[in-house]
Amino acid sequence: MNREMLRKIHLIASRTAFLCIFGFWTSTLISELFLSQMAVVAVKNAISYGVFVLIVAMALTGVTGFKMGGKSKHPNIVTKKKRMPFIAVNGLLILLPCAFYLCHKANLGQFDGVFYGIQAVELVAGFVNLVLMGLSMKDGLNIRKPKKA
Repeated sequence: MNREMLRKIHLIASRTAFLCIFGFWTSTLISELFLSQMAVVAVKNAISYGVFVLIVAMALTGVTGFKMGGKSKHPNIVTKKKRMPFIAVNGLLILLPCAFYLCHKANLGQFDGVFYGIQAVELVAGFVNLVLMGLSMKDGLNIRKPKKA
């Protein structure tokens, strides 16, 4: 696979992952603050299916990023490589379990203190990943820009 094709896949996958998390985060916030419990259940169910798109997008982002970055010492690439494990661990160990647990609780109608506590953790972790992914996207775009003299 040539470098240009890797770059296109990386760009599409990273944007898809970012938009998934952004969509999950905003739909959660809106449904929890302004909509009915039925809407919250619908959002939680949609997120539990949508995470599979997110997982594929994150995997493609990681694989293509590492292939393109290789052993580069470019500061932006080094920074992106340092961020990615935290993003992945946050997603796999916090966001995924929270999403499935909250979906389960919502479907049981258990909107209790535990539900809202886990929901708060998920929102914070999701926001952190959005910020880190946004910074990585910015760094990636800056790699291609020529430096001004």
